[in-house]
Amino acid sequence: MKNYRKIIRTVLLALLLAFVFRSYLFASYIVDGESMEPTLFDGNLLMVNKVIYDWQHVGRQDVIVFHANEKEDYVKRVIGVEGDDIEFKDDKLYVNGEPIPEAYLDALRPNDGRPFTKDFTLEEVTGVRQVPAGHIFVMGDNRRDSLDSRYFGFVSVDTIVGKVDVRYWPFSQMALQF
Repeated sequence: MKNYRKIIRTVLLALLLAFVFRSYLFASYIVDGESMEPTLFDGNLLMVNKVIYDWQHVGRQDVIVFHANEKEDYVKRVIGVEGDDIEFKDDKLYVNGEPIPEAYLDALRPNDGRPFTKDFTLEEVTGVRQVPAGHIFVMGDNRRDSLDSRYFGFVSVDTIVGKVDVRYWPFSQMALQF
């Protein structure tokens, strides 16, 4: 009888820890679509750290999940943070006038002579020169096929679910860095 109670207590504790882990610390997400290729692919399973931004600011190049609307969450890469002036010129990203390398795009860049990312300034696509306070500018890695801040504008930091920490499925594509 004592062993039975001990087993029940252990199972209940495990369920409580799993609930806390899932509800407050991490969440699992499925990539839906091709907007983050070649970094993430349709059907990939991700582990999202929901508490990291309680301790640090959202960083440029972070891959995040955010609430796009009441029904959908999107996975995108942070291109600009509060106060940034963003420009794409000759297929290169400039933040505050400085070129920013985007090596994660090399595998997808076409050799057809067309730009992967069309030239634009932040002001041209949003009407303002800098990313406003409390917001970020996001883009999909598949620049030719991504619905992102170029179309729907800035993302409020309050809508961020968390930072993508791990791609754990398919196992052959498991990754910790994005």
